[in-house]
Amino acid sequence: MVTQYGIKYAVNLITAHFGDLVAKVCECLLRKGPLTLQAIVRSTELTSSQVKNSLLVLIQHNCVQAFILDQTGEHGDGAKQSTQYIALFDNIIQRWRFPKFLTMVSKKLDKQCAELLEGLLQHGRLTLKQMFDRAKSGQNGGDDVVQEAFVKLLNAHFIERCPASEPVLTNPTKEEEAARKRAAKSGKILEVQETLEQRVVEAAMPTEALRFLFATETEPTADGGKDKSNSSSVTPGEKRKHDALESEAECGATDEQVVLWRANFDEFIRCLRHKACIENVRARFDDGAVIVFGAMLEATRSAEKKVKTENSVPLSLSSIYEEVIKSEEGRNITFDRVRASLVQLSCPPFVKAANESYSVDFKKIIELAQNEEVESIVLKRYGRDAYRMFRLLSNSGHLLETDKVADATFVEKKETPIILYKLWKDDYLQLEKLQIGVKQIPFQLWKVNKNTLKVHVLDEMFHAAFNLSQRVAFELEQEKELSNVLQDKRVNRLRKRLLLESSQMKLDDAIMLFHDF
Repeated sequence: MVTQYGIKYAVNLITAHFGDLVAKVCECLLRKGPLTLQAIVRSTELTSSQVKNSLLVLIQHNCVQAFILDQTGEHGDGAKQSTQYIALFDNIIQRWRFPKFLTMVSKKLDKQCAELLEGLLQHGRLTLKQMFDRAKSGQNGGDDVVQEAFVKLLNAHFIERCPASEPVLTNPTKEEEAARKRAAKSGKILEVQETLEQRVVEAAMPTEALRFLFATETEPTADGGKDKSNSSSVTPGEKRKHDALESEAECGATDEQVVLWRANFDEFIRCLRHKACIENVRARFDDGAVIVFGAMLEATRSAEKKVKTENSVPLSLSSIYEEVIKSEEGRNITFDRVRASLVQLSCPPFVKAANESYSVDFKKIIELAQNEEVESIVLKRYGRDAYRMFRLLSNSGHLLETDKVADATFVEKKETPIILYKLWKDDYLQLEKLQIGVKQIPFQLWKVNKNTLKVHVLDEMFHAAFNLSQRVAFELEQEKELSNVLQDKRVNRLRKRLLLESSQMKLDDAIMLFHDF
C-alpha cells in the first residue's frame, strides 16, 4: 500500500534525480493511478511533448510501465484498447538503495561486476554493446572482461532482461470474477487481492527461463556451424528447456547485442531480506544456529519465486548438513550439532519441522522483527509504562478493559487511561466503548490492530525519511556556500551531513522491513 508520505518521499527522490518537470508527471501518476497520455497532459497542464519526454525518462529508469488495457464490450462487440501508464512505486524507492546494491555485488562478486552494475543503475537500461562501449571509455577492460562480469551478474540473477514495452492486461470476465468470489467465500482458497501495479508488472515480465537467458556463440563446431546452445544461465539439466526457448529468444532479438538489460531489484531485496533474517537469528541464538540457518537459506534460495515468500521449501536433515559443510566455518559442526540447532530454531518457530523435514518460517521471523521495531518506537516515544501496556495488548490479540491492563502491567490506575489515550490518539491502539448493565456503566476496551498499525508506522517512517532527505539536501547546499569558510566549520558540516545520511540508511532498513519484506 502506498501511503501519503510514501508518495511525497518518492516524488522527492524523482525531483532530486530528474528535476521538477519529470517529478510532476510522476506525482500525477502516483496520486491518480494509471492514466493515458491525454489524461496526464490535462492533469499536469504540461504540453504533450513535455509529458512524452518525461514518460520516456521514467520508463528508461524503470519508474513507469506502459500497458494496454483490453476492455471487452459488455455484449462481446469487440475490444477497446488504450495505452496507459502506471508509476512503479516500489522501483522508485529502490533508487535510494543503489549504494547498498553496489556494496552487495562488490562483496559477493568483484569490483568489475560492481562497475558494470553501476552503469545499469545510472542509465536504467543498457544493451550489451552499450555496456562494452561504456567500459572502453572508462578503461575498465576489454569485451572479454565485461562479458565475464556480465555473466557473473546474470548467473547471480542481479540483472535481467527488460520487461515487455506494452503488455496487454485483460480484465477478468464477470463469470471469472463470480467464480473467484464463490471459491473464496466457500473457503476453498485464501487469496490476497493483487494490486493493479502487481498485475502490470507480472504481465510485462518475461518468462522465468527467458528472463535470465544469455545465448553466447561459441567456437565453430565440426560441421562448420556455430554452437549456440551455450547459455550462462541454463545448466545441462535444463538443455531441453533452453532448446525450446531458443526460437523465442531469437524472435525477440536476433542479436544479444541489442537486448536491453536492467538491474533485478527483486534479487537484491531478497538478499537483503535474507540478511535481515540472519541478523534476527544472530541476536537470539549462538553461532552454530546462525550457520545452520544461513545454510538453509542458501539451499532453498533458488526455489523462491517471489520476494515475500512465507515459507521455504522443506529440506531433510541430511540435505541441511550437506549444505552446512560447504562453508569453512560449517565444517567444524557435527551432524548432531545441526540437529540440536534445528531444535533451537524451532522455539520461537523460525524453523518448522514436519515429517522429518525442516523449512524456514519467513513470515514468523518478519512479523517478530516488525513487532520489536514498533515496540522500540513506543518505548522511546511514550516511556516504559506505555511500552509494557502496548506489549501486553499486542501479545494478547484481543480487547482488554482498562483496569485489567493496569493490573497486568503494575501501572497506577489513574495513570493507565491517560497513557492509553495518548497511544490511541496517535493511532497505536484501537478503542471500543461499551455500556453494561441497567445503569449503563461505560467500559473502555483496548486492542492493537496490527494491520492498520503497520500502515500507520510505515507512513510515519516515510514522513521521517522525507524530512531527512530534505535536511540532507539543505546541508549539501550549505556546504557549497561555505566553500571559502574556515576548514573547521566545513569539517563540522560534513560530520553533521554524514550523521544524517547514516540515519537515513538505518531508517531505510526499517522501511524495508515493513514495506518490502
